[in-house]
Parts: sequence; C-alpha cells; structure tokens
Amino acid sequence: MSSDPWGRVDETGTVYVRTADGEQVVGSWQAGSPEEALAYFERKYEGLVVEIGLLEKRVKTTDLSAKDAQAAIDHIREQVDAHHAVGDLDALKVRLDKLVETVDKRREERKQQRAKQSDEARHAKEALVVEAEELAQSDQWRAAGERLRALVDTWKGLPRLDRKSDDELWHRFSHARSAFSKRRKAHFASLDAQREDARRTKERLVGEAEALSGSTDWGPTAARYRELMAEWKAAGRAQREHEDDLWNRFRGAQDVFFAARSSVFAERDAEQTENLKLKEELAEEAEKLLPIGDLKSARAAFRAINERWEAIGHVPRDARPKVEGRMHTVERALQEAEETEWRRTNPEARARAAGLTGQLQAAVDKLRGQIDQARAQGNNARADKLERELEGRQALLDQALKGLQEFGG
Repeated sequence: MSSDPWGRVDETGTVYVRTADGEQVVGSWQAGSPEEALAYFERKYEGLVVEIGLLEKRVKTTDLSAKDAQAAIDHIREQVDAHHAVGDLDALKVRLDKLVETVDKRREERKQQRAKQSDEARHAKEALVVEAEELAQSDQWRAAGERLRALVDTWKGLPRLDRKSDDELWHRFSHARSAFSKRRKAHFASLDAQREDARRTKERLVGEAEALSGSTDWGPTAARYRELMAEWKAAGRAQREHEDDLWNRFRGAQDVFFAARSSVFAERDAEQTENLKLKEELAEEAEKLLPIGDLKSARAAFRAINERWEAIGHVPRDARPKVEGRMHTVERALQEAEETEWRRTNPEARARAAGLTGQLQAAVDKLRGQIDQARAQGNNARADKLERELEGRQALLDQALKGLQEFGG
C-alpha cells in the first residue's frame, strides 16, 4: 500500500483521497505501481488547480458574463465533487465558493450598473423628447430641422429601455418630428403660393414697365415708374429661378426710359442755359433805361425789349427769379413814372389837390387865431392843446402843398 498527505492506494489498487468528510474513493488503478496511481491523480488535481486559476483570472480581468462564469464554476465543481483527483479538494471548493461570491458580486454590480445606465438612458431620452416637442413649435425651419436630425442620431446611440417605456417615449419623439415636418411642409407650401403670386404680379409690372420704356411723356411716366417700383417692393420675392430674370427685365425697361429722358433733358438744359444768357443781355439793356428821363421813348424801348424777351424760351428754374426780377425792377420804375405823369397832368386831380390845400390853409389860420386869443386870455392850457392840433394840421398842409407842386401849381 502507498500513500501521501492527500491520498493512498490500498492493496486492491483502489485509490482514495482524504477530505474533511473523510476518505473518498477516487478510482481503481491496475496498470502500474501505487506510486504511479497517486502521481496520475495528483496530476489531475494540478489540472483542476490550473483550470480554477485561469477562471479566477478571467473573472477578475475580463468582461466574462456572470452566466458564463457560473457555468464554468459548475463544470469544475462537478469534477471536484466527483473526487477524481488527489489533493486538497476542500481548498479547491473554498476557492470555487469565493469565486461564486466574486461572480455574484460582479453580477450585482453589473445589475446596478445596468439599472444606472437604464435610468440615465431614460432621462436622456426624456430630455430628447422634451427638446423635440419644443422644436416642433419652432419657425426656425433650417436650424430646427438640423437639430431634430441630430437628436435622432443621439437617440440611436442610447441603450434601449424596457419595451413599454421605450415605445412610449419613441412615440412622443416621433410625433414631435412629424408635427414639425407637417408645419414646415405647410409653411413652404404657403411660401410657394406667395412666391407664385409675386411672380404673376411682377410679370404684370414688367409688362407695363416695358410698355412705358418708349414713352416721351417724361413727368407722368417717371411718376408711374416710381409707383411701379413701390408695387414691386410690396409684391415680395418670386421663386429664385424667376426673381433675377424678372428684375433684370424690369430694371432694363426703366433704364431705357430714363436714359432717353436724361438725353432729352441734357439737350434742354443746354438750350435753357443759352436762353438765360440771352435774357441776361436783355435785362442789362433794359436797366440802361434807368433812371427814366423821356417817359415816352423809355416806354417804347422797354416794349421792344420785352417782345424780344417773350420770344426767348425757358431758362433754368433756379436762375429764373433773379433774371426776371431785374426786368420787373425796370418795369416798376416805368409804372411809377407813368403814375407821376398822370397825377401831374390830370385837371380833376389838380383841382381836388388845390381845394384840399385851401381848406387846410383856412384851418391852420383859424387855429393860429384861437391860439393867440387863448394866450391873451391867459388860458395857456387851451393854447397848448390848440398848438398840438395846429402841428397836425400844418403837417397835412405841407403834404398837400407838395402834391400841388407836382401838378405844376
């Protein structure tokens, strides 16, 4: 019989292993010596030690799932429980029990981690849903659309929740995207309709602008072009593929009209500048009639100058008041001379002036007599009052005498 600290072989070739529960039969060995039998089963024990060591390392250093780890433990435990090895089987059982504890702890940690990840994923998806529902009401079509697409990519990168929760949140998320798409589609359909209306309006404006481009009715046509421009701006933008072409036609028609008008106005300005020069020469000729000497010849000369004046066309508007003012000055001088001559040669006016002078002279003489009488009587207050009245009458008399002298009196 042969033995070691963990096993023995009896005389019948039966191999035993010592455990805490007593000896257990390992197997029967008939092929060689008892020492070879123990060595064989000790090697099987060493194999179990190596297998447990490798499993411990895998559990510690890899992401081996708890399910696969437990299956591996159970497989080794079956071999240990079968007592088909010689060695400290109880120590192996202790190591396997500790390994089970480690796997259970890892399983719980992973369960908690999954719960945490699930909770984080739930909050993340709820936040995505809230943001999507807010974006669904936005009118920032491009920015909101791009953001919603980014939210979809973010959603796809998040872990799934339980089916009920995930489906509910996805339904809200998808509904928000659909609502936004529906509003955006309606907006652009309305915008397309508006742009089509703008295109039709602008085509009408272009037609009228082109029809007016050959007009020579400068003032009314220029005013109408300003009205057409205001209508153009109020019409809004047409589709991009039409807007530029319509604008080029509209602007081109205006350019044709205003270029023609500018050409005509340039000729007109040159003509009016020449007219101004001629009228300034006539104004200078008229001014040489001043001061008026011979009224009759001055009147005839001014009439001849004025006829030549009227035959000349328009002058530039800003120069008109000055040159016309020079002629009016001469004309007023002639009128004043005519009025003076008329008063001098009018018998009725001379008689009225003489009568008025006589009446005023009588009133002055009477006042002087009253003043002398009041002074003689010592009534100086009355005399002072009458003298003030005399001053007024004397001033009127002096004026009347001057007028009478104009009649040669």
